[in-house]
Amino acid sequence: GEKLPKTQSEIALVGHAFEARIYAEDAAKGFLPATGTLHHLKFPDAAPQGATMRIETGVRAGDAISPYYDPMIAKLVVHATDRQAALEALGAVLSRTEVAGSTVNTAFLAALAADPDFAAGDVDTSLIARHQTALTEVAPPTGETIAAAAVAASGAGVSPSPNDPWSSLAGYAHFHSVARRTRLKFGEDEIVAKVSVRHDGRFQVTLDKPYDDTNSRDFRSTPRLARWPGHITVFEGAVGYTFTVPDPLARADEAAAGSGSLRAPMPGLVKLVRVGKGDAVIKGQPLLILEAMKMEHTIAAPHDGVIAEIATEGAQVTDGTVLVRFFEEQAISIAVAS
Repeated sequence: GEKLPKTQSEIALVGHAFEARIYAEDAAKGFLPATGTLHHLKFPDAAPQGATMRIETGVRAGDAISPYYDPMIAKLVVHATDRQAALEALGAVLSRTEVAGSTVNTAFLAALAADPDFAAGDVDTSLIARHQTALTEVAPPTGETIAAAAVAASGAGVSPSPNDPWSSLAGYAHFHSVARRTRLKFGEDEIVAKVSVRHDGRFQVTLDKPYDDTNSRDFRSTPRLARWPGHITVFEGAVGYTFTVPDPLARADEAAAGSGSLRAPMPGLVKLVRVGKGDAVIKGQPLLILEAMKMEHTIAAPHDGVIAEIATEGAQVTDGTVLVRFFEEQAISIAVAS
């Protein structure tokens, strides 16, 4: 081959760099791989002053994260004068990275970058295990975050289109401000908000229980957010809070699925079924094995019960597919052991 442009002696270490790998995974659930469509994907335009960054990615907004390939979304590399400066730059860049449509690990990475032991270089293979709760727990959304989602869900915060004169009349009322009652879901929580659009363009949001412990909020603009089919994601730092906008027409389907059903936590292949219809099971008993992202996950019974239906061995399932139905009618939460 040809001669290299530099010799080893001419290569000098300058500054410090970090690489963060953004994955579609759920850190709070033992880093289970996630799937979905990247309805929104946005990286910062530049690193903070005094630092540089490089983003390596092979996906873009609209691409799907499937269960058949590695769920890495991007490598985010920052460089600065020293370790502390590079670490601060990494946290800043992660806090301005936006992903909606799949669960991602940006909040975990930002928490790790802010961890005192990691910052001090006191790192070993048990660091994450020692600090797992602090690194994976995400604070619940604030009233301001919920209010911003409510404004977006109501349609009041949609910017007027220059090609649509009617959109410029959003929120218009001849005598008084328009109030819209909006429903959202965050996890299992039902949220009801009243959104009023003022003549000066401000929004007033009042939240019902259990989020009514603060006063109504007045603001003119919403924070960083992404609207995607049936959902709104509001970004606060490195955390993306995703709210579901309920579809009244879908409630009948949800009721038909019924409580007492166990759903797939991710897309995958039902590799092995350990029980059958009519079998009595106890809490914690393995029911089936779901293969996803080259890993096997044991789906266990969350409580005692009797199997009414169970998925077929070899079936390919999507996220949320009903795997098991119990004769006992009660709300079920999935227990997964890798």
